[in-house]
Amino acid sequence: MCGRFVVNQTVKQYLPSLVEGFDLPESYNVSPTQDVAVVRERGGERELASVHWGMVAPRAKEFGKGRPVINARIETIATNGMFKGPLLKARCVVPALGYYEWQQRETGKQPFFIHEPEGALAMAGLIRAWADPAKDEDDPDRWRLSMSIITRDAHVAPGEVHDRMPACLTPEAIDDWLGEGLDATELVALLDRSSFEVAHSLTHYEVSRDVNSPRNDYQELIEPLR
Repeated sequence: MCGRFVVNQTVKQYLPSLVEGFDLPESYNVSPTQDVAVVRERGGERELASVHWGMVAPRAKEFGKGRPVINARIETIATNGMFKGPLLKARCVVPALGYYEWQQRETGKQPFFIHEPEGALAMAGLIRAWADPAKDEDDPDRWRLSMSIITRDAHVAPGEVHDRMPACLTPEAIDDWLGEGLDATELVALLDRSSFEVAHSLTHYEVSRDVNSPRNDYQELIEPLR
């Protein structure tokens, strides 16, 4: 799965065509239900949007209440009613330096930082809009955005930590993912091929258990344990 990730200004160096000109907010412990920066395309133009991490169903009475839908499985995004609409019309990329996963040990949960050496990750995501029923239809604050990060089987990655991992795009696949030229089947196939390729370039190492608390947010969290 993908339940925590890291984003900082280093991402700009590795994904210049995606985030050039955008001011990325930094966090070394991005957690579900927070607002996160995503890149989407509207009218042929790229934009950076702040989106709630945890997809909210259109019929939900309140925004962000209940268990957040933080991940979408690549195996079902084209058929699941929650995701098939966003797959066709509201795709995004979540820039990240890397992400965290955990292994359960006798002494507790041990976090790992997973990343691409000398690179950054373009995690694929899906966005949904939610209309606040308490606001007038012409109220500009009526619509709020939420998203899920797409995941795939992690057993394709060498030395995987968890059985699921974020589905990431290669730089060459980003334009097609954000563009309008592919149908649902083609989009899933593109993401499957691309994320398979990225998975083989990832590496990981143990980090401090301070990561386990989302209240902790500082650069030392991604330093390897000695």
